[in-house]
Amino acid sequence: MLKRLFSRHQRSSSDSRRTDKTADGPVSLPAKQHSLTPESLSPGAVKVLKRLNEAGFKAYIVGGGVRDLLLGAKPKDFDVATDAHPEQVRSLFKNSRIIGRRFRLVHVLFGREMIEVATFRAKLDENSPANQTAPNTSSDQRGRSKRGQQNVSQQRLSQQGQILQDNIFGSLDEDAVRRDFTINALYFGIDDQNILDYSTGLEDIDKQTIRLIGIPTERYKEDPVRMLRAVRFAAKLDFSIAPDCAQPIFELGPLLSNIPAARLFEENLKLFLGGYAAKVFPLLQQYQLLEQLFPLTQESLSNNSVAQKLIDQALANTDQRIASGKPVTPAFLIAVFLWHPVKLRQQELQQAGLSPMAATQKAGQEILAQQRQQLSIPKRFTLVVKEIWEYQLRLPIRSAKRAELLVQTPRFRAAYDFLLLREHSGEIEPGLGQWWTDYQEADPSKRHQMAVAAPRAKRQRSRKKPRKPKTTSD
Repeated sequence: MLKRLFSRHQRSSSDSRRTDKTADGPVSLPAKQHSLTPESLSPGAVKVLKRLNEAGFKAYIVGGGVRDLLLGAKPKDFDVATDAHPEQVRSLFKNSRIIGRRFRLVHVLFGREMIEVATFRAKLDENSPANQTAPNTSSDQRGRSKRGQQNVSQQRLSQQGQILQDNIFGSLDEDAVRRDFTINALYFGIDDQNILDYSTGLEDIDKQTIRLIGIPTERYKEDPVRMLRAVRFAAKLDFSIAPDCAQPIFELGPLLSNIPAARLFEENLKLFLGGYAAKVFPLLQQYQLLEQLFPLTQESLSNNSVAQKLIDQALANTDQRIASGKPVTPAFLIAVFLWHPVKLRQQELQQAGLSPMAATQKAGQEILAQQRQQLSIPKRFTLVVKEIWEYQLRLPIRSAKRAELLVQTPRFRAAYDFLLLREHSGEIEPGLGQWWTDYQEADPSKRHQMAVAAPRAKRQRSRKKPRKPKTTSD
């Protein structure tokens, strides 16, 4: 269907490779050639587009919203690109706020819906002026956007070419070139309802290809997170990454160490909580990006089929829960990813004389501290992670009182699911998980009988270090 749709509007084969050229203008796909209409958008997105247009500004739905609608999928959200500057957008929408320093954006809120509005970005220029004044507008619009106000419009690049700050605003043509992937550089306006393609987005959707706009090495250096985005889109859309965009990832992956740990954590959520984690993980391994996010996990997977099976099953279960509309927490997957590194360290600490619980707690603290060098994991998640690990030592102890207390705690369910994964992966013998399954389904009388009949787990205590012999002086 897509091939039929785009065949009349494709550039020549030589032009199709010029993903960063806009000299010939965009391919314009007329409304009659596609299925997108204002009714395809959310009410909030339509309101934003209409109000910006009525105020004399250009405004388009851009990126994943257009892409997903063309593919017949429901977009998670809608992003708007406009020639209005952030302060001008803010003046039009009282239900909005300006966010960001690296990229200044406006979030317009309609109840639970949030529309992200970005101003067209100019072409990168290391010698660009530090400040740029908002373009001329009508007297009424100038009054609403605070007369005489100047935008803080700056571009800054690191020595490696990474964009540190980017608030120089430009034209629609320039903005299209600044987009990361061709399939995300599609613009839909509700005035004429045409789709504008400044690169090869329509063609690449047809070919199911993830392709960067411009020179791949330069675009990755500008923002190394694009390597993660390439993998994420490939998994989400079941597309392949173009060879010239895939090969540089192996060399440039270490540039992710320059990205703030907090931003990498947010990208981690997008990778694994989007409903396609089981596809993302092997791609991260294939492109040697897992070691940039979870180096201890990558190390523990070397010749360890049990650890790999534990992770694979956890990812599949997470995708199933998301597909069923059930809640998920990143804490559970973090606990899974780091479990085997924690186990290895726990064994070392036990051999040094610590009790199993003390060794688990200390190992957990050490491993999480190392992991936080890559991802800034919030404390609300690390607390859950540590409890899941500690419960693996508590669940085998099934006295009547302890079993009833455990099953009523907030973390029991996550710890129980974790236990089942460990059994499924072959790490521990099956049986304990089924006991807890039966216990949850039993009435109080049956629960007591089960606890009384359960084998008693031996509590292992810390080894006492031999005392040093006393020395006497002559």
